[in-house]
Amino acid sequence: QVQLVESGGGLVQAGGSLRLSCAASGRTFSSYAMAWFRQAPGKERAFVAAISGGGSVTLYEDSVKGRFTMSRDNAKNTLYLQMNSLQPDDTAVYYCAARLLALQRSIRDYPYWGQGTQVTVSS
Repeated sequence: QVQLVESGGGLVQAGGSLRLSCAASGRTFSSYAMAWFRQAPGKERAFVAAISGGGSVTLYEDSVKGRFTMSRDNAKNTLYLQMNSLQPDDTAVYYCAARLLALQRSIRDYPYWGQGTQVTVSS
């Protein structure tokens, strides 16, 4: 089992940047594929990006490609999401999630979740 804690959210102007972090407990962090999801007000939680256990494979939702970069440091048990060129539509609560084995895009495939961190982008 793994426990996840997100940090790094905040208020930023359009065009700005933020870096989210997700700290994971446990000694087998590299066994978990990780993902970021986000939930905007009044909308369902949606996939943002995912990364394989070793970090060599990444997958992005189309609207964030070229703006967001997902990475991980397995030595530090930490996941990152570098978000550049932020827009008001990026405003949401961002969640990290974990699953054993291969990365997936579906919420249903991730049994472990953090509590979320709020990102607000002003226009």
